[in-house]
Amino acid sequence: MTAKQIILQELPADLDRERLPRHVAVIMDGNGRWAKRQGLPRIMGHKRGVDALKELLRCCKDWGIEALTAYAFSTENWGRPLEEVDFLMTLFERVLRQELREMMEEEVRIRFVGNLSALPRSLQAEIEGSMAQTQHNQAVTFTVATNYGGRQEIVEACRAIASQVQQGLLQPDQIDAALFERHLYTSGICDPDLLIRTSGEMRISNFLLWQMAYAELYITETLWPDFDRAEFHRALCAYQQRDRRFGKVR
Repeated sequence: MTAKQIILQELPADLDRERLPRHVAVIMDGNGRWAKRQGLPRIMGHKRGVDALKELLRCCKDWGIEALTAYAFSTENWGRPLEEVDFLMTLFERVLRQELREMMEEEVRIRFVGNLSALPRSLQAEIEGSMAQTQHNQAVTFTVATNYGGRQEIVEACRAIASQVQQGLLQPDQIDAALFERHLYTSGICDPDLLIRTSGEMRISNFLLWQMAYAELYITETLWPDFDRAEFHRALCAYQQRDRRFGKVR
């Protein structure tokens, strides 16, 4: 613990603190549909989605959930209209600048994972700065998957390991799950216990393919901009009703 005292808020009475997930991952789906229903352009859905993410992060911090990973931009999202992609890149950069001070005050550690070298230079600089400034914070680790694809992550890990074998630094029989995990973008972060996907879509969309092996899935029809603390509470209640056996028998 650093000099700052991390204070947890009281949990809703129907949640058991001992059975909370350590790590929650979220696929934030439905921003465009939310905006369309409101008669607004798609970009307004993304703006509103930022508020929902801030509220979820604050809730994780308040209730003692140690890690939150958000799927912000996939490797496939480059195929969206150029205007929307440009807006998202600008939005990421602006939010990082505006929220960094509060992240420091709230003891949030920020990490970005994905192929960050393909992002605009100015955004890369903001990302590097935010990760450096928050690296010692301890209340919650907030990982943002940006230009991220699970298949790409696995391929890159395989290439890195194959290179070590080729150089004679590693023998094939030394390759195991633990070594493989150290070559993933998420090295050092525990696997998600709970994956939440909004808007009712029943797929994981190339997100954390290795890490999701035993995650509990929670799908809600709620569109992402409407996902609030009450919705998160419902997701946690559903999670605590699951019997997590990890392929074993009680």
